[in-house]
Amino acid sequence: MNHESVSYKIFKICNITLLTILVIIMIFPYVNVLAYAFNDSMDSQFGGITIYPRVFTFDNFNLLLQNNAIIQAFWISILRVVIGTAFAVMVQYACAYAFMMRGITGRGLILIFLLIPLYFNGGLIPTYLIYSKMHILNSFMVYILPVSFSLYNMVIIRSYLYSIPESLGESARMDGANDFTIMMRVYMPLSLPIIAVMTLWTAVSHWNDWVTTLYFITNHKLFTLQYILMQILKEGDRVAKLLEEAIIHRINPVASSQQHITPAAIRAANIIITTLPIVIMYPFLQKYFVKGVSMGAVKE
Repeated sequence: MNHESVSYKIFKICNITLLTILVIIMIFPYVNVLAYAFNDSMDSQFGGITIYPRVFTFDNFNLLLQNNAIIQAFWISILRVVIGTAFAVMVQYACAYAFMMRGITGRGLILIFLLIPLYFNGGLIPTYLIYSKMHILNSFMVYILPVSFSLYNMVIIRSYLYSIPESLGESARMDGANDFTIMMRVYMPLSLPIIAVMTLWTAVSHWNDWVTTLYFITNHKLFTLQYILMQILKEGDRVAKLLEEAIIHRINPVASSQQHITPAAIRAANIIITTLPIVIMYPFLQKYFVKGVSMGAVKE
């Protein structure tokens, strides 16, 4: 029978209490914004909204989801996440497999060369000039190519690959398999935990980024949802214009109620729309997260 000491029981109580407080502190702001997003905007002005809406309504979301610019920005963000994440994970995994092989000449020198940009950055103007020479300014490819490689992610993937028995690859090579076949059919099926972790990290990075749009995109058709959210949060005039357009073009029966939607309600609803996909994605990849990070961080 396992007997716990008094000091350990005290530690467990303190630990659980502290973690519970931290969870409440982190979750409450999001739940509060969710309550404001689903609450009638005129009623919200009286305050007192905590974790549930007092006067439930979908009007705040209806106004946003009927705006063509926001719908287009949403699909641009989805497209960026899907294509950018798939391409980045593929590039990083292929590089990790290549650097894992011992027969590469100058492997250490190449790693040192790749390590330099982690400490020294050319700045915004050189980056802008490079993108201009690459002809990816004001293009969808500016979302994909510059962030397709991450040395940090590649090193973690390589460390994970080292934990896979090398004899598996040697056996496949003896059967006539080339390096590409070994990578795809031997190593990759055994690397699903670390691939899931890298997919999560890369997808979250793509989804949350709005700076790229701010610096390198002027075409309104390529704006991302996060960039529009940033504008809505910072520009009161944009929110007022959004409400004006909704009132002018509204032809449905709820037009009269939507005329009283406030900028604060629009911001709350937009925050929920922007963060909801990531919140939904986490539970499906959570089972791989701890295993992938722990095994990728330590070489056996």
